[in-house]
Amino acid sequence: MSYDILQMIIFICLLTAITVPLGSYIAKVFTNQHTFLDFIAKPVEKLIYKITGINDKLEMNWREYALSLIAFNILGIIVLLAIQMLQGSLPLNPQKLKGITSWHLALNTAVSFVTNTNWQAYKGETTMSYLTQMLGLTSQNFLSAATGISVAIALIRGISRHSTKNIGNFWVDMTRSIIWLFLPMSFLLSLILTQQGVIQNLSSYVEVHTIDGLKQIIAMGPVASQEAIKMLGTNGGGFFNTNSAHPFENPTPLTNMLEMLAILAIPASLPYAFGKMVKNTKQGWAIFGAMLILFIIMLGTTYYSEKTGNPIISQIKITGPSAMEGKEVRFGIADSALFSTVTTAASCGAVNSTLDSMTPLGGLVPMLQIMLGEVIFGGVGSGLYSMLINAFLAVFIVGLMVGRTPEYIGKKIESYEVKMSILAILVPASTILIGSAIASVTKVGTASLLNHGPHGLSEILYAFASSAGNNGSAFAGLNSNTLFYNIATSIAMFIGRFGVIIPALAIAGNLANKKIVPANVGTFPTDNALFSVLLVVIVLIIGALTFFPALSLGPIIEQLLMNAGKLF
Repeated sequence: MSYDILQMIIFICLLTAITVPLGSYIAKVFTNQHTFLDFIAKPVEKLIYKITGINDKLEMNWREYALSLIAFNILGIIVLLAIQMLQGSLPLNPQKLKGITSWHLALNTAVSFVTNTNWQAYKGETTMSYLTQMLGLTSQNFLSAATGISVAIALIRGISRHSTKNIGNFWVDMTRSIIWLFLPMSFLLSLILTQQGVIQNLSSYVEVHTIDGLKQIIAMGPVASQEAIKMLGTNGGGFFNTNSAHPFENPTPLTNMLEMLAILAIPASLPYAFGKMVKNTKQGWAIFGAMLILFIIMLGTTYYSEKTGNPIISQIKITGPSAMEGKEVRFGIADSALFSTVTTAASCGAVNSTLDSMTPLGGLVPMLQIMLGEVIFGGVGSGLYSMLINAFLAVFIVGLMVGRTPEYIGKKIESYEVKMSILAILVPASTILIGSAIASVTKVGTASLLNHGPHGLSEILYAFASSAGNNGSAFAGLNSNTLFYNIATSIAMFIGRFGVIIPALAIAGNLANKKIVPANVGTFPTDNALFSVLLVVIVLIIGALTFFPALSLGPIIEQLLMNAGKLF
């Protein structure tokens, strides 16, 4: 156990060490300061603006920013849908895979990758051609991640600026995200992953003969390049069906550690970038501190539950520890618990073990992290702007409780900001609960279940939480490739993504138009450890009040029944 905990401590230390240099770099990129990549990035940026006709000097108000963002993402859904359905007639398809004939599966996949969810109701290596994987899915991995970080930067501008209606230019923010951040980081990580054994080729699949004399097809493909942006962009869509448990995606302990760090590297660095951009790094550390406290609580709970295992299985005479059920033997309990916590703290659906095989309490933590809005570091950009929304609510609640002025970094938090913040929290929460309720009481919803009873409800809850929370991981016992689930989860993914982005941009526009109010004796400080703890409490209380009844009927009662000797 001491070795397990040492791994977790090393991971947290490495993640914290990344925060300052990467956060400083991100702040420089979006405040147009000099960076070491300017010599190559600036000419590429200017060329893109020249080709596309973008005026990089022209800024947008929040409505223009939101309209550009939504129009671009809807266009992305249409293009990706077409690529999937036409892939049988397109090049780079050595296995001669047919186009996706199921329109609702193609639609689900298109919405999934455009919304940074990467929910997969298909097997990657047997469904998607190389062209679809690269031009369709991997391209959206970059674009959806850039969309998230653009919204976060726009909200930061709204806080830091005053007496203006403008919050930046969506096209410029997205371009800079890709050129200065995602492309160079993905290129470097791809090289390291390739060196470690992650495959990267365009070869046909290989047919081999097993020692039993049987034939087996070994899938090939451009995996390392997709793996890098899949992790760095908190996308999570696996090239292979078994995702990061597959040795071609995650071959060594080093790649396992690097992939976990890649998932949280940018989300953990954004709070520090936020502090730099508002010219108060303590504000950034306060946000980071709240995220880290929540992460440690969730990680400790998952590890304890998985290490304890299932007492019923423990009574059965089997070879090996019972707690290894559903876990990749190369990584064991500790790395499986850590990976599961990391990937659901961020909006990344990559997994290296089977979430459906975890103990009820161990499975509750990933589900709860998503339900909380993935604010525990969260997705690229989405984690920061979701946590800032909770921060607005926190200062407003404190103002009501102790009579302090509800202000955040010099901006008064008034009814408009509170209404938009509540809307951003209620929209995905309502989507999760309403979708789960419909699925759990209809034949088309329950027909896809592998398990019944509370675990069956957990499978449904997780599906809609993962969709509306734009995570993409799943309790694999649920067969989601049906007309009902493909349509229902597509709607959940779209609402969960843009139902938060639009209120966040509205808040940014309203704050940018306000004057900065100097701090006074009535201002509640938001740059210390007390505020971090308060933010943690607010996040947990909102989550508990919203989801406790549903969780009580699912993983909580399942855990109690399991301890009493009953399984489902």
